[in-house]
Order: sequence, then structure tokens, then C-alpha cells
Amino acid sequence: MVTQVENERLTQVGPNTPMGKLLREFWTPAIRSEALEADGAPQRVRLLGQNFVAYRATDGRVGFLDEGCPHRRASLALARNEQNGLRCIFHGWKFDIEGKCVDVPSEPPEQRDAFAARVPFKHYPVKEAAGMVWVYLGTRTTPPKFYDFEFHNGGPADSMVRCAIVHGNWLQGFEGQLDSAHLGMLHSSSLITDASRSKNSIDFSRVNTSPRFEFIDMPYGFREAALRDLGDGTTYARIREVVFPYHSFIPGPHGQPRLVVTIVPMDDEWSAHYYYQVNPFGPIPDWTRQRAMDGCMPNSDNYSEDMGDASNMWHQDREAMKNGHWSGITKHLTYEDFIVEASMGPIADRTEEFLGTSDLVVVRARRMFMKAMREFEDSGKLPWAVDEDTDYSRIRALAARFPIDLDWRTMDIHNPPEIR
Repeated sequence: MVTQVENERLTQVGPNTPMGKLLREFWTPAIRSEALEADGAPQRVRLLGQNFVAYRATDGRVGFLDEGCPHRRASLALARNEQNGLRCIFHGWKFDIEGKCVDVPSEPPEQRDAFAARVPFKHYPVKEAAGMVWVYLGTRTTPPKFYDFEFHNGGPADSMVRCAIVHGNWLQGFEGQLDSAHLGMLHSSSLITDASRSKNSIDFSRVNTSPRFEFIDMPYGFREAALRDLGDGTTYARIREVVFPYHSFIPGPHGQPRLVVTIVPMDDEWSAHYYYQVNPFGPIPDWTRQRAMDGCMPNSDNYSEDMGDASNMWHQDREAMKNGHWSGITKHLTYEDFIVEASMGPIADRTEEFLGTSDLVVVRARRMFMKAMREFEDSGKLPWAVDEDTDYSRIRALAARFPIDLDWRTMDIHNPPEIR
């Protein structure tokens, strides 16, 4: 259980909050690359309690600016995107990709250049990788090293990313991704074994619904194993990588595609859930792409827009429940996660929780966030390998079944043992 003050520190992400200041020092996913078209409409981005616009200039570069024009605060989401800059439709002020004001037609011609040079306006550094635009919103002159995740270095066919917008604080989503105990319950009807493939996580999770947890501290967060003894001399391990502050590498069998889930705070009450389908072993198979999209809306910038809300109980199908479906949430597996998180309210009241042993990983994450905020406030120290030369490209999660006397800590994630 946390106190009310702690809950506020953990969940509030505005510019002047402890968590908000901390998160701004990390590269943060902002918008899917495909949402931006050269000379196309600028896109509004709500991120960490602030409003921005992202746009793709004539030459293909991405600009990321405050939404309000510095003149009279009209939205630059309405701006003309042309000739490598945004021109406000109100008075025609134009800003280039670096946020510099390059034209002020409302000023007398003889003083336009001098006036434009004095216009204060912020732009933010961006990076593009694996179909995503990332932004650095922090105070450093030079941003931290960008993540060289394994899936950032592959070709376009090796990954795909889709987004769901959820009415719930980002920490609810992040904690949901860390929670392996719910797998054999909440998702028990949504993950059905494909007869053409080996047994999956649901089969093993049904055998043992109360995993034990073990951890290895890592510079970027931690490696967590949810271990299930299967009663036949073997253990099923879901070995997850948690890269703070946003990323959860979801375990999958060796040789098969994986999932990386990134939960980003839009503000205190809304969050963006980015689901990366990735394949360290080559192009993503068609069945993976199809499974990711079945039952979802085609809008990859918010594929859960038909999820519903409390007024219609998120379209839960009680008839399906009577006929054997566990949750009654039948559209897509990820909707089950989103709906459970949204059902907690916009900001979950953690002071009312009653936690058990299955919540060890959630408690661990909260303590790490609290410690990071304290140290950043006290000394400006940034956690989780921001200032270290960490090889993110080696990070990979794994789901594996192995003899019960084998210590998972000794396993090579990239070449795990096989059991038949």
C-alpha cells in the first residue's frame, strides 16, 4: 500500500511535478511515424500534460514544437505545412524545423528579420526508429544516448507498431504489463493454443496460476522471471526485461516473434499504449500481423477507439461469459488489459489496495520510481543507465520450459536450452 502523497508523486506527470521532471529526461515515444506526411497536416500530441504539434517537413525531417503559436497562442495544428516550415494561419508567422521564426508578415518589412530573430519558441530534439517518432523534452543541452534496441536496428518488415489510447493513468498500464499473475486468468479465453504450434503461455499458466518471482537488477531496470513449476519435473519461466521508465519486453518462445509494450503518459488521466510486434529472427510472419489486428479497429493511431467506457461497461458480453468465455471481453486480448486498467478510474487509489505475493514486481517498480524521484530532486542524478554506455541491443525477453533444477539466471537468452 502507498500513501496518498506517494500515489500523487507516482502518477502526476505535469511539467512541475517530481515524476514529470524525471520522465522528461528520457527519450519518450511521441507519435507513430506513419501519422506524419511530408507537407501534410500537423498532428497534435498530448504528452506529459503538455500540448505539442509534430509535423513532417517538405524534406522529410520531423519537427516537434509547442502547439501554441508564440504570437497569440493559436494552435499550430491548424498551420500550413509548406516549404520546410509551419506557417500559422492567424497572422502568417512561420517557423522552421528548429523552431526558429523565419517570417513575420504582420510586421513592417524593414524590421521583420530583426523582429523574427527575437521571437522565443521551443522546439524539441527528435529521433525516428522502427516506425516511431521519439522526443526529448528535458533540460539538457545534449540529449541522452538514444536506445539502440534490437528492433530499432532491423528492417521495416521486422517490426510494426500500433497505439491504443486508454482513459487511465500511465502507471496503471505500466504495472499491468509487469503483472504476470493475471495471465492464466484474465486472458485464459483470449489466448487459445494454435494447434499448428507448440503449447503457449496460457496452457502453462493454467497449470500454475500462482508463479513465484525472482529478479536480477540491471542498469536499465530489472530482469524478472515469473516461474511456474509444472509438476512434471519442468519449470515454465517467463523472463521479462523491464527498461525504465516506459518499456516492458514481453516474453515469447525462442525463434518466434515477440512483443514490446511501451506505456507513455499523455497526462495524469490518459495514456498511450504502444504495442510493437517485433521479430529478432527475421520478417514478422503474416499470422503475427493478422493476430495483432484481428478484432481491432483499423486506426493504428488508436486501434482501441471502439472499446467503450463505464457507461456501457466496455461492451462486456455476459452471454459469452455464460458460454465459457472468462472475461466477456471478446474483441481482442489487449482490450482486456485496457478495460481492467480503465475500470480502476482515471487515477487508481492505491491507498485502498490489498496486495499479495503475486504483486512483488509491482511493489518493486513503485519503490524504484520513488527512489529515482528522490535522488533526482536531491542531486539531479538520473537513474537507469541514462549516463552509462549500455548495450540495449542485447535486451530480449524469453518464455521457456526447462528442467526444474536449471537456474534461469544462468541461461543464455539468445541461445536457451530446448526441452521436448
